[in-house]
Amino acid sequence: MRIRQVKLSDINDFIETYIRAYEELENYKYRTRKEIKNYFKWLYNRDKEGFVVAEEKDKSVGFAAGDANWINFEGKKVLEIHEIFVLPEFRKKGIGSQLLQYLLFYGVKKDKKLAELWVGKTNYKAINFYKKFGFKEAGEWGKWLRMIKSLNF
Repeated sequence: MRIRQVKLSDINDFIETYIRAYEELENYKYRTRKEIKNYFKWLYNRDKEGFVVAEEKDKSVGFAAGDANWINFEGKKVLEIHEIFVLPEFRKKGIGSQLLQYLLFYGVKKDKKLAELWVGKTNYKAINFYKKFGFKEAGEWGKWLRMIKSLNF
């Protein structure tokens, strides 16, 4: 498995992988191909360096998007983790963990002191996944749970 920066030409792989990865997360997904395409472009334009794809034998199996330009509610520049998803048949193989670790080290490289993300309040698998990496719950907004982690390794 290798992780590399996303290119604009990855847009169709992103769309197909997103659709499959979010099949069971009805409350938290973009529903149309156009929305997903716009989301890809937004992520790409936010922070190209922090937007990555995991590949297995030259096939896209997961994506992650970290944003080192994000300013949080407290007005601090943080590493915002906008997205991590992996194809269902490639889960439980450490790919999501490697993508998250890649983003956390990216945040350190960019001198960020804090990583944060928002996850669906009923997405317990994801919540527990982030907790294993030291993320703590830090508030709620609507259907979303905010989680934060210090990047002082």
